[in-house]
Amino acid sequence: MTATTRKDTPVAIEGGGVELRVQDVGGDMSVAFVTFPEGTDMGPALKGLAGDLCPCPHWGYLFKGRLKMRTPDGDEFYEAGEAFYWPPGHAPVALEDCEYIDFSPTKDFNEVIEHVKAQGG
Repeated sequence: MTATTRKDTPVAIEGGGVELRVQDVGGDMSVAFVTFPEGTDMGPALKGLAGDLCPCPHWGYLFKGRLKMRTPDGDEFYEAGEAFYWPPGHAPVALEDCEYIDFSPTKDFNEVIEHVKAQGG
């Protein structure tokens, strides 16, 4: 079994107030600790992926803030205190300063992270 804390989880992406810490926790799943300041729009960093959206599913919990999730079926909204499932095909926009934790398939999420890094995000 594997356990980690936010502090002990390595930083995968950092800049402009955005922080993404990711750790493989076993079972082909990774945990991500995410901080998005208000106004963060991940859409530009996801350009070039299928539909210009994140193709990786995520299960998690929003501790702080409000997020708008752009999807092919329209926008969805999430608020602090909600557990969530985001299926493939989404792009988050922080409507307020946000902090959340999510769990994702490691291989799929690593591919998205590498794409975002290559975009300069």
